[in-house]
Amino acid sequence: MCGIIGYCGPLDAQKVLIDGLTQLEYRGYDSAGIALFDENSNIHFIKKVGKVAALKKVCEASPISSHCGIGHTRWATHGGVTSENAHPHMYGHITMIHNGIIENYQELTEAFHLKGKLLSQTDTEVSAAVLNELYKGDPLSAIRGLLSHLKGSYAFCIMFDDRPGEIYAVRNVSPLVAAYTGSGAMIASDLTALLPYSKKYFVVPEGKIIRLTAYQVSVFDICGNREAPDYMEASWNTDAAMKNGFPHYMLKEIHEQPEVLKQTVLPRLKNGLPDFTAEGIPDSMLKSVTEIRIIACGTAMHAGMVARSIIEPGLRIPVTVSIASEFRYEEPMITQNTLTIVISQSGETIDTLAALRLAASCHSPVISVVNVKGSTIARESDYVIYTHGGPEIAVASTKAYTVQIAALYLLFCRMALVRGLYTDEQARQFTSTLLKCSDTMEAMIGRKDLIREAVSHICDSPNAFFIGRGMDYAFSLEGALKLKEISYIHSEAYAAGELKHGTIALITDLVPVIAIATQKNILAKTISNIREVKARGAFVILLITEQTKTDDDLADLVIRIPETDDKFTVFPIAVVLQLIAYYTSVQKGLDVDQPRNLAKSVTVE
Repeated sequence: MCGIIGYCGPLDAQKVLIDGLTQLEYRGYDSAGIALFDENSNIHFIKKVGKVAALKKVCEASPISSHCGIGHTRWATHGGVTSENAHPHMYGHITMIHNGIIENYQELTEAFHLKGKLLSQTDTEVSAAVLNELYKGDPLSAIRGLLSHLKGSYAFCIMFDDRPGEIYAVRNVSPLVAAYTGSGAMIASDLTALLPYSKKYFVVPEGKIIRLTAYQVSVFDICGNREAPDYMEASWNTDAAMKNGFPHYMLKEIHEQPEVLKQTVLPRLKNGLPDFTAEGIPDSMLKSVTEIRIIACGTAMHAGMVARSIIEPGLRIPVTVSIASEFRYEEPMITQNTLTIVISQSGETIDTLAALRLAASCHSPVISVVNVKGSTIARESDYVIYTHGGPEIAVASTKAYTVQIAALYLLFCRMALVRGLYTDEQARQFTSTLLKCSDTMEAMIGRKDLIREAVSHICDSPNAFFIGRGMDYAFSLEGALKLKEISYIHSEAYAAGELKHGTIALITDLVPVIAIATQKNILAKTISNIREVKARGAFVILLITEQTKTDDDLADLVIRIPETDDKFTVFPIAVVLQLIAYYTSVQKGLDVDQPRNLAKSVTVE
């Protein structure tokens, strides 16, 4: 959630840190700060509540000559949004930044007699104080001692005031990546901040201690033995993380969906058939499983619900979609015959990671669908399907959703093939239609002016409702989430058949209702539900296919998507719902890419 950046090298450290924090703004934050060793080996702090721009302004007014420092954008957990609670924190010899949550900080406060000695309300300052008590001149020994006292998740970057030009780092669950580049040594919570300097990086191993100097990045195990880092290379460059002329990252990422869908699907087709040989996923396992558990959070969970809508009826085996944060406490019934599929754009979502570990402990084979190579979820899964979506910077997920669905559709098709439910020809027809969805998404992007008109009827309303049946209901859930998270309009999705069971009481004059009716087998029933809300004064925006015939009085505004098989309407519908949310936020003058209180990657519980 928070952003971390650290640098040692010949460049202006203050500029490197500010630029890095700017790259990490999308992760969500409420304050920002940096700490720098100056040319006399003294540590300087600059911390500001609010955006990185405010921090940058102060730094430019009073520049500090430095070649080593750490920076942080904070998303408040322990303690309110104040300059005292902003990172970095300093206690004695220790300067520290931290992502994560230390669960036993209160016990540590008592054990080390810290009451009345702390300036903030943060668990981070407690950790710094404990480390200071343990520090006797050997950073590695002191950090090892600190870890033995901690319970929780963390990614620490640490400077010791008597070790100028050095940064130490260690992590548990919370992500960190590092690199040694031609411009010096760098560490960050996200690859995005490193890409301007190098495409080669390594994921900091959990429990290992990292030391950065201007000349190298060293990795030490818990006993102090040096290890060689396992370097990887990013498959995308800095341009992929830029707006490239678009007013917002979200709009850019909506436009990228047709291309990234093809990038996800094409490498996994062999003679037109889905093939997971490169991922090492054995057909024998896909053939033998007797049930599937899909586990995810937020948008990724909605992608799982769409997938369930075709997997369960198509394979005739039970499929359960679970919220990751709830799954851990359900005492789930899973066995070695259960296929667990976990979905996470970042590969670091803490609840999803915990659910993965629980499933693995029950000997369930785990396939993860993730976007970030080398992420924790990817490394701990038995098999990984990378979505090849490139960086997604806007907090509201768009292209990650559609490529997750595309990957799950391919997996379904392979399972249907090896289980004898699809012939080769049926599988080829399925993958061909899936690829053509890039055209249907492109078509809806081309109709964005019509969609922009539709939102004028939503912007001034405090509420909006989405209705649909079957797969259309699954689509509605994601549409409601998109609208509420970036426009702050209270929006809910309801299964259309449930309206008469209480929810129709919420329908009043001119309340916007976005009705999705793309599933032909239940079209007549959905239309009846639409008439019910229209009769009660709702302003109805209807999403249907081009060839669906409707009466003129059924809806106030009709948005038609290209005709396609019912299973694949999710892709053009996703574009429409994303654009509805986007233009609503724009017309309300809100921060589209960084909505309030939200973070891109949820790495704390």
